[in-house]
Amino acid sequence: MRSLDFNAFNPRIARVLCLGAHADDLEIGCGGTVLRLAQAPTPPAFTWVVLSSDGVRAEEAVRSAQALLHGTPVPQIRIEHFRDGFLPYEAPHVKAIFEELKEVTYPDLILTHYRHDLHQDHRLISELTWNTFRDHWILEYEVPKYDGDLGAPNVFVPLDETVCRRKIGAILEGFPSQRHKRWFSEDVFRALLRLRGVECNAPSGQAEAFYGRKLVFG
Repeated sequence: MRSLDFNAFNPRIARVLCLGAHADDLEIGCGGTVLRLAQAPTPPAFTWVVLSSDGVRAEEAVRSAQALLHGTPVPQIRIEHFRDGFLPYEAPHVKAIFEELKEVTYPDLILTHYRHDLHQDHRLISELTWNTFRDHWILEYEVPKYDGDLGAPNVFVPLDETVCRRKIGAILEGFPSQRHKRWFSEDVFRALLRLRGVECNAPSGQAEAFYGRKLVFG
């Protein structure tokens, strides 16, 4: 397996759009990759969008995004308040937000949910991403869950131990409202990093993985 130099892409990634259905989805799915981008000598500008968060969850989402994106050029953080689990039934209103985003940002990279995610909210966000953005580099991240919908990703971002610790710490400390859930634990997040690290021969043994459905090298 040949690996591309992740850092070589950084100068070409000036704007990143991060799309998540719920407050902690982005941190779980691509928090390490976001940290790597944010730590670049010339970090990109981030637009961070969460579609379903209210009350305490919305406050957690804002604080977490601010912490992860610290040091990047004035990140744009947008938290919407659609009802958790009901996004497909409010699809016209969610689609309108995507159309707004299309008019105000032209990202070099979009991080969004996996197309075959079995959570209906996640799946809708992925569908609308591809429906709305037709000329962009899109990578789909994965979120472990009860449904058992993990697939075989084809894009890997190796992460060193420092970044892994920061990612896991951001999740566990940033979202105390989720601590009662059985899946919300360090070993779950560490296990997925380790598995994907094995699959790409990451030097640290840890990595995040994505699904790159359409990659165009010009």
